Amino acid sequence: MDFTYHITGIDGLFILAMSLLLGFEVIKNVPAVLHTPLMSGSNAISGIILFGGLIQLMSTPPDRIWVLLFASIAVLLGAMNISGGFFVTHRMLSMFQVNKKKAPKNS
Repeated sequence: MDFTYHITGIDGLFILAMSLLLGFEVIKNVPAVLHTPLMSGSNAISGIILFGGLIQLMSTPPDRIWVLLFASIAVLLGAMNISGGFFVTHRMLSMFQVNKKKAPKNS
């Protein structure tokens, strides 16, 4: 059995347009209070982008320079978004930790 599937240019443009529209609609309808907690969810989406970009880089022949360029940019931006998301989530969670330092007693 052959399970290979080759995405044509029009398929790629359609997926890009639909993902842009869907992402814009989802983010537009989220209240500002929930943006930081949803960073962990966006890390998962960026992980999928990173994984897809790596697969694209490994399966593309070297003569298709534009595909390699855009896949490299996707990998770079996905990795930056993941690391930034973890940084913001860590800072947000550190705001809710109780300080272990005890206040000095005034005698």
